[in-house]
This record gives sequence, C-alpha cells and structure tokens, in this order.
Amino acid sequence: MSDLLDPINRKILAELLANARIPMSELAARVGLSKTPVTQRVRQMEEAGLITGYRAMLSPMKLGLTHVTYVEVKMSDTRQSALDKFNAGVRNIPEVEECYMIAGGYDYLIKVRSRDMVHFRQIMAEKISALPGLHATSSFVSMEAVVEHNWTPT
Repeated sequence: MSDLLDPINRKILAELLANARIPMSELAARVGLSKTPVTQRVRQMEEAGLITGYRAMLSPMKLGLTHVTYVEVKMSDTRQSALDKFNAGVRNIPEVEECYMIAGGYDYLIKVRSRDMVHFRQIMAEKISALPGLHATSSFVSMEAVVEHNWTPT
C-alpha cells in the first residue's frame, strides 16, 4: 500500500478530499499530469481499497446539530459476543457520529451530535442507555471545535 502513496498520489488524494467531484482533466492539471495517467492512478487506488468511496459532506451546524457530546462507555461484559451486540446496536443510532473501542478505564468512546441538551438527554435515555452490555457511561459536552476536518495525507 505504501507504494501507492507516492507524492503524486498524495496530491491526488488531497485534491479529491477537497472536492471529490473535480473533473479528471482539472485534477490532472493540478497534479501536473495528463488525464489518462491520473485516471489510472485514481482507479488503482480505488481497486486497492485506498479510496473507499465518494460522498456528500453535510454541515452539521447548518442542519441544526450544534451540540456535540462525547460519551465514555464501560461494558458489563467484554467477551466478543457481547462486543458484537453492542457494535451492532450503536451502528443503528443515527445521532452517533463516531464510535471507537478504546483502551483504558472505559471500553468505548462515542461522539454524539444533537440539536441541544434536551435532544441529547433523549438520545441517551432512549437509545444509548438501551445498548446491550452497557454498564456505565460518562459524558463530556464539547464547548468548541478547535480542529475538525478530514484527514489529509502528508
């Protein structure tokens, strides 16, 4: 995979992250190649699984989802079958923007996006607290996003 991340492909990826709808001819001009080799490089990165898809990026703020809370989750059971059930359940909560299994005092870290505190409490009470195997939670409300963007290859 590292052979796919040469300087030109890194430029291609950076351009695609900024605008996935960029025409191949414009992408080629920006990275200093002709259209055919750029198209081949993009296809090669797609086939290798480096590029997994293209999607619209929505603005949570413009959608009224201005409230961000991080929820630490401690599980009552950490056997794989219990973790699988929790994972399946948390994937079905649309307000969960991100969820990571973590090492340390808790087992998971969940990023929840909601309209406000009332909405978050509803999500917590009706959805997150009902997840299988959940033992305890601790929540942290975000006051301000200092850095929030897509990863760019360097």
